[in-house]
Order: sequence, then C-alpha cells, then structure tokens
Amino acid sequence: MMIENKVQTGIISLIGNTPLIALEHFSKNFSFDVFGKLEMMNPGKSLKDRSSLKIIEDALDKGLINQKTTIIESTSGNMGIGLARLCAYLKIPLVLVVDPYINPQVLKILQLFKAKIVQVTQPDDKGGYLNTRLAKVKELLHNIKNSFTSNQYQNPNNPLSHTKTFDEIVETLGKAPDYMFVPTSTCGTLMGMAAQIKKGNYATKLIAVDALGSVIFGTPAQKRQIPGMGASCPSHFLNRDLVPHVVHMSDKESIAGCYKLLDKESILAGGSAGAVVGAIEKFAPQIEKDATVVALICDDGERYLDTIYNEDWVSNILLKS
Repeated sequence: MMIENKVQTGIISLIGNTPLIALEHFSKNFSFDVFGKLEMMNPGKSLKDRSSLKIIEDALDKGLINQKTTIIESTSGNMGIGLARLCAYLKIPLVLVVDPYINPQVLKILQLFKAKIVQVTQPDDKGGYLNTRLAKVKELLHNIKNSFTSNQYQNPNNPLSHTKTFDEIVETLGKAPDYMFVPTSTCGTLMGMAAQIKKGNYATKLIAVDALGSVIFGTPAQKRQIPGMGASCPSHFLNRDLVPHVVHMSDKESIAGCYKLLDKESILAGGSAGAVVGAIEKFAPQIEKDATVVALICDDGERYLDTIYNEDWVSNILLKS
C-alpha cells in the first residue's frame, strides 16, 4: 500500500526537522522580522534529542558501545531525557548524574524510562554543580565495567548534530538569516551553527545568549537559578573567533522573556527561550530595518510549571536578584 511509504519507523525517526514559525506578534515591536525555531517539537521536547541521537548512533556505528554497555552522562535535564528515551528504545542501560536543581517532573520522566539516577549534593567552587557532576561521571566510569560516557561537554558529535539545525533554517527561509540568537550551555548548539555559517560563507551574525553568572565567556561566576543555560566551567567547544557577540541575561530578565513569549505568541517555553527573547530586545538597536532574525526556542515550558511559571517561586527569585 502506498501509505506505507509515509510511515516512519520508531519514535526516534521524529527527531529533527522542527518547525520554523514567524513570531508575528512579538515582531510588531521592531522594524525587523523575528522567527522561532521550535526545538521544543522534538519527541523529547528539546534540542538535546539531536545531540543524544548523533552521539549514540556514532558510538554504535564505530562499535564503541553495544546493548551491554552502560551509558553514563551528566545532565541538568534535557540531555538526560533525550538519552533516556533513546536508550530505552535501543535497550541500552543508562546512568544519569544529576544535582539538586533537577526538575522533579524531569526526574519522574527519567525514572519512567528506567534510567538509573545518581545525584550529587556538593556544589563546586563556582557555586554550581557541573564540576561535581563531571567528577562523579569519572568515578562511575572507573567503577562500572563496560561503560561509556556520551560526554555532551566534549563529544564532537554534539556540535555536529546542530549543523543540520542551521541547514533546516536556511532551507525553510530560502536564505540564511541575518541574525541567529542561540542560548549557551555546552556550546554544542552554538558552535554547530557557527560551523555551518562559516562553511556556507553566510553573512549571518551569530549572537550567543548566556546567563549572568556563567563563566563561559570569562565573566565572574555567581549563583544561577534557570537550568539549561550557562555553565560553571569553560566550554570545550567554544571558538570565540566565530562568535562575534554575546548578550548576558539575568534570571529576572529570562523569566520576563518567558512570560512575554507566552503572552505575545502563546508559546510555553523553557528559561533559555525567555533569555533569547530578552536578548533580542536588548540587541534590537543594533539590528537593521527589514533584517531576518531567528530565535532558537530550545525546549518546552511544561517542565517549568513549578518554577518559572509559578508565582511564588518567581517572587522568591526576584527578591534575591
């Protein structure tokens, strides 16, 4: 039957090819057009599905892992969900190292996919937990036989997975955007897009959106509350020469951006999307009339109903800021 040619195989076949939409109400504030790349439409509701798939597929192809290999990863949430779904589908054991900031809803999702959870409780010397999580991964690799770390922080397949993201944007728009706003954490997404901009010799200006208190771009470390953006240690991937601009966003500004995206576009997105929206507003005076601007909307906001979209939690954050 002809319909069989349209049927995709398995949930992981839905990763990628996410929609690009015009943010028509938000754009009314500017003399340029803003589009949103909705990575929240991946099966795991974040762009980390792409990283997870590319890393695991490459390791399988090279014979580095099999169904008896234990995958180990440090995660603040979305990478864990991407790996948990994928490993459950492929029947590969998974251990995830998390910290006290892990979203309770995310934790429930990880457990439903049968991932083993190891939580660290000691913050690192920067006030975050990343270095502590990475030390625990190293310890687990030593103690668990036939183990492999997907290592989103150093695995080159992380940025490689996001070269396609930029290609999708170009294909949908029919041209490269004039500006691309990308939130940072591992910098895998940022540098994947930077590589494609350089490869295509595009005139796209890449704008990194980082958290105030993140050390990625050499600014002082301080406590941060919005998960999935910024880092307490430098990025292995970052090539500063390919990132001409960076905008730092406070927790307060990121939260405000989330509510603006919700109010203007009815898009319920994660904290990094709010940071991107706020960064576009900050950077707007430097953007020329009729330019094409793309905002990367990294993940869905339903997992943040008890935090970013909870008035009591937000009030507590604002009091401390």
